[in-house]
Amino acid sequence: MVSANKIEILRIAEAVAQEKMIDKSIVISALEEAIAKAAKSNYGEENEVIVEINQENGDISVSRKLLVVDEVKNKFLEINLKAAKKINGAAELGDELLDPLPPMDFGRIGAQSAKQVINSKVREAERERQFNEYKDRVGEIVNGIVKRMEFGNIILDLGKSEGVIRKDQTIPRENLRNGDRVRAYIYDVRSELKGPQIFLSRSHPQFMAKLFTQEVPEIYDGIISIKSVARDPGSRAKIAVFTEDGSIDPVGACVGMRGSRVQAVVNELQGEKIDIINWSENVANLAISSLSPAEVLKVVLDEDQNKIEVVVSEEHLSLAIGRRGQNVKLATELTGYEIDILTEDEESSKRQEDFSNKTNIFISSLDVDETLAQLLVSEGFGSVEEVLDAEESELLAIEGFDEEIVTELVDRSKKYLAEKEEENQSKINNLHVSKDLIDFELLSKSMLVKLAENNIKSLEDFAGLTTDDLIGYFEDKSDKSSKVEGLLEEFNLTKDEGDQLIMEARKIWLE
Repeated sequence: MVSANKIEILRIAEAVAQEKMIDKSIVISALEEAIAKAAKSNYGEENEVIVEINQENGDISVSRKLLVVDEVKNKFLEINLKAAKKINGAAELGDELLDPLPPMDFGRIGAQSAKQVINSKVREAERERQFNEYKDRVGEIVNGIVKRMEFGNIILDLGKSEGVIRKDQTIPRENLRNGDRVRAYIYDVRSELKGPQIFLSRSHPQFMAKLFTQEVPEIYDGIISIKSVARDPGSRAKIAVFTEDGSIDPVGACVGMRGSRVQAVVNELQGEKIDIINWSENVANLAISSLSPAEVLKVVLDEDQNKIEVVVSEEHLSLAIGRRGQNVKLATELTGYEIDILTEDEESSKRQEDFSNKTNIFISSLDVDETLAQLLVSEGFGSVEEVLDAEESELLAIEGFDEEIVTELVDRSKKYLAEKEEENQSKINNLHVSKDLIDFELLSKSMLVKLAENNIKSLEDFAGLTTDDLIGYFEDKSDKSSKVEGLLEEFNLTKDEGDQLIMEARKIWLE
């Protein structure tokens, strides 16, 4: 027995368990470890000390574990059979028995010291409880009180835990102070060395979606669904809603009587202007709605390239683009398509330029006259490869084309592509492209040349790229959105094709 206030030991365990909201047995286990550590200091670190606390009456037993052997080589861990029989008459060779240790004065550690010793294990159990409680709550909105600010980040007191709103997840120009009650969206929960990290956001698009779910019963009940959300936090947002119930107007339901429902969300988002539109499976219709309040005259959809070309009048150009490109940027996020805004004059010029470029390609590549080249472009052909891949009947269907012309076109196409292939092979050799990249079958020789000219000469180089590096992307500079050309943009890869190229390259390189 250890000399100690048994009732006080149990009272400490009970108090800590309630305070930290963890199981009492975890605290008892931690306390047993603390006493064992103290006992080792008293009886020798070499001993394997076992401590057991009776959770009913607080009795504490301290023993050392010994192995029964023929010949003792380590007196701290072993005992011979004769001595073992004195402790337990039924002891046999190979048995492990507990040898009670003499009483020791536990008072020098004291109840408070014991509490400090077990704090680390209690904190560990508390962290595990917090992680388990919040890991399944990602996607929920929680209420908290601003506790403190750390380097621009906001620490929220969630009651049992703390959450952090990083600076980039706050609403711009929102001024929160200590003690303010705040709602936020849980977008990630991670278990880290310093404890579970609960990451919160007020700028996340789904925060707005969840606010509408709370304010609009039809969304909560699943009658209306939120199909897509796009936000420029603190400034403007767009949300697309849909219902299969023909008797319900999804936009009207989200707006509410005299705008009460949408206004509640607007107030929470610090005055963020919200456009609510009807979702449509027809991407062209969705694009038209998402560019509101601008009036769209024409839509050209390119599903392969995931792009939409929208034509508006000169008067509606600024409305369609929005201040700092905000309207078109949000529409792009909402639809998932890259949207290009053109005026009628710009569209006409672009069409003429495109037609002229393709015509010149055929004139220079196949040595044909302008009229024949224009006929090919008018029929939808844009490259020599497309001519060679076309069925003979498709070419014969072009007005003025006969078998002799078609045969000559095919022959010239084959000759041009063969020469181009030879030229590309020579460039690949001169640019010292590595064999592993040449053997990557998903890349054509023309693509290899283009990559090598941009210093991408090995499979490792290629595997380190992103899809955006291949197909191009838009970036914001000085409040303007500018296009960054992709390395393989001229080959008209779709995003899915770009993804496949990168993933396959990484897979082969890692293997």
